[in-house]
Amino acid sequence: MRRIAIGLQPQLKRVEAVLSNGLLFSESIAGEFRRLGHRFALFCDDRVDSLIGKKWCSHLEKAGLQIDLFSFPSGEQEKNRERKAALEDLLFSQKFGKDTCMIALGGGVTTDLIGYLASTFCRGVPLVLAPTTLLGMVDAAIGGKTGVNTRFGKNLLGTFYPADKILIDSSMLSSLSPSEWTSGSAEVIKYALIRSPQLFQLLRNWNSKDMAYLDRIIHECVLIKAQVVEIDFEEKTGLRRILNFGHTIAHALELLENYELSHGEAVAIGMLVESYISVKMGHLPAAEFAQIDAMIRSFAFALVLSKEVTLEKMRDALLSDKKAAKGAVRFVQLEKIGACMSFNGEYCASVPQEILEEAISWMLAKFSGGSK
Repeated sequence: MRRIAIGLQPQLKRVEAVLSNGLLFSESIAGEFRRLGHRFALFCDDRVDSLIGKKWCSHLEKAGLQIDLFSFPSGEQEKNRERKAALEDLLFSQKFGKDTCMIALGGGVTTDLIGYLASTFCRGVPLVLAPTTLLGMVDAAIGGKTGVNTRFGKNLLGTFYPADKILIDSSMLSSLSPSEWTSGSAEVIKYALIRSPQLFQLLRNWNSKDMAYLDRIIHECVLIKAQVVEIDFEEKTGLRRILNFGHTIAHALELLENYELSHGEAVAIGMLVESYISVKMGHLPAAEFAQIDAMIRSFAFALVLSKEVTLEKMRDALLSDKKAAKGAVRFVQLEKIGACMSFNGEYCASVPQEILEEAISWMLAKFSGGSK
């Protein structure tokens, strides 16, 4: 069992991530919850509910926790204000209050949504995250960002609210669908590109069947994100922006594709486009771009966009990005594999309109042509 302590400023809060294969159904798991609440609310989507939700709830109940299970429909479209309000009303109707500890079991949609719910319910209650996807384990559950989507863009409403504990059980990965593997692997590649050339080399031998290998990958990614968020939890110094590499383009694509394009597919294309921008801006060597392109294409990404994505629509969608300033889109840019440009500590910068349009046109020529 590995434990990673994440110290967050300015909250002066220490979050503990516990990593262990078989953790969730271990005999000792209830001990991770004892000090956090009197009554527990366990949340998962209906797919996770049918796989392990009911079983885990029963396991925790037998261990002595007073716990209730709540499920909701699966899918990115459920990460919205309406679903959050419906869950809040359900909790209040069942007399949950300030002594509640909320537990989110599932992927990034669930951890983002329930994290946001916990941050505002009775002005904040304890929170435990138990990610069941690779994306959740290496990214969504780490770092304290919560949020929901709106029709104007992804994650535009939310809070910084770190979990009290993060429980990472790699045995949960055995039930992942192919699309969930691709979503998670995109975020793993991102960590390698922004912070770790060693991880980039490790990914050349990707093996999702080797649990020891996956445990090592997860551990490396959690450490990288922990190091970044410890320095810049609320994105006030700029370093945390490097975690958005590939996501500026990706979030625009997800919006235009009505969230029918998986997050991993969108991030994979986004990393290619933003690496291309880095080359055109004179930062990233072309030879390293070729290595990035080869790495991403070695994974099982479809890399196909529908005809809904156009140059004009991308221009408009990109302006909703949270890093946009003074009407200009700003991008995290690479200087080499494993390092981002600092831009005087901002870690993102605007690019000339002609380079942005060239990059989008390159993307459309490479990946568009599919139909809805």
